[in-house]
Amino acid sequence: MTTTLRRAEARRIALAAQGFARPRPSTVGTRQITAALHRLRILQIDSVNVFARSHYMPLFARLGSYDPALLDRLAFSRRPAWVESWAHVASLVSVDDWPLLQFRRDDMRRKYGHDAWAEANQPLLQWLRDELAERGPLRPAEIDHDARSGTRGAWWGWDDVKNGLERLWLFGDVAIAGRRGFERRYALASDVLPTAALETTVPRAEAITELVRRAAVAYGVGTASDLADYWRIRDRPAVLAGIRDLVDAGELLPVEVEGWQIAGRPAKAWVHRDAARPRKVDAAAILTPFDPVVWFRDRAERLFDFDYRIEIYTPAPQRRFGYYSLPVIVGDDIVGRLDLKADRASSALRVQSAWWEVGAPPEAAERIAAELLAAARWQGLEKVTVSRWGDASDAIAGALAAERHEHPDGRSN
Repeated sequence: MTTTLRRAEARRIALAAQGFARPRPSTVGTRQITAALHRLRILQIDSVNVFARSHYMPLFARLGSYDPALLDRLAFSRRPAWVESWAHVASLVSVDDWPLLQFRRDDMRRKYGHDAWAEANQPLLQWLRDELAERGPLRPAEIDHDARSGTRGAWWGWDDVKNGLERLWLFGDVAIAGRRGFERRYALASDVLPTAALETTVPRAEAITELVRRAAVAYGVGTASDLADYWRIRDRPAVLAGIRDLVDAGELLPVEVEGWQIAGRPAKAWVHRDAARPRKVDAAAILTPFDPVVWFRDRAERLFDFDYRIEIYTPAPQRRFGYYSLPVIVGDDIVGRLDLKADRASSALRVQSAWWEVGAPPEAAERIAAELLAAARWQGLEKVTVSRWGDASDAIAGALAAERHEHPDGRSN
């Protein structure tokens, strides 16, 4: 039997599954961070660092202020509990989940292990393995950029070394043993991961079904495309087979969600049997563009009527909302977006633009102001300033009693 959910119900289910129905803890330590990570199962990594690096932000959105060094110790140590993997693109996943992604590493090896570059550079790939075996974890800068092969063949440049290391990481021969700044330290997988993670074998179909199950738990409710995208699984027949198995097991329940349509017909969707169905969610949070709540843009539009694109690569005069606008949750909805910049030289959090979504509630400015103050403190910044660009900028500046600054591109209302 298929039940029907209103869109607001689906939003609350989705936000509760992602941890937004819980009060933030009074103090945040390793236990709270680990619990949040297990709820999400995955943190996407991105190099942009205008306000804060992307993988730190989902924890701040759910837990409030915390010490990022605690996440660093879990994820970027020599023997991490959370390790980098190609999951939802480059991401942090639990070491225990490493075997579930072996099918993807096998796919990568088939795709990139025997192409023209790989065939021409087999001596380099073997030399890199030997270097890591002999010397332990290394950054690319620590590897001789013009190293010769054992047979005194052609010189290898830095680009080839970096390309080789990245391929070995995609294949699973190499794992990431921490970072220096944002630069990876590569090591043989056996020097980073426990034997159990490396030797456990999970058949492809079983692994995909389990990943679909974990996506369903993390999302609460979703379509097949939603559940596939959580781990970027391109094998749709395998995803659909996994959904059927989970329906047969009673874990997934068919639903229709108000407004979710494909070609004018209700989209097939499923809710996890254990998903909380709160009557109210009263969150306030600033999201990264790569938070699971919004990283699949089609889902964000279905859940929140939120049309979201980041504009980093859009020429400045053509930007509608700013360089790196961040979605903002108030209550159970996305009510606006903020383009933030941490100006560390002047110890200021700059709100470069601020915009409302349709239907933002009257209290939104006050609640966003409180989140901005918390974000500034979390980043060790002394003040918040607001530009005059965006239809929410005056209200948020007023709620903060904030200093105004000129937008770097001269933009204003």
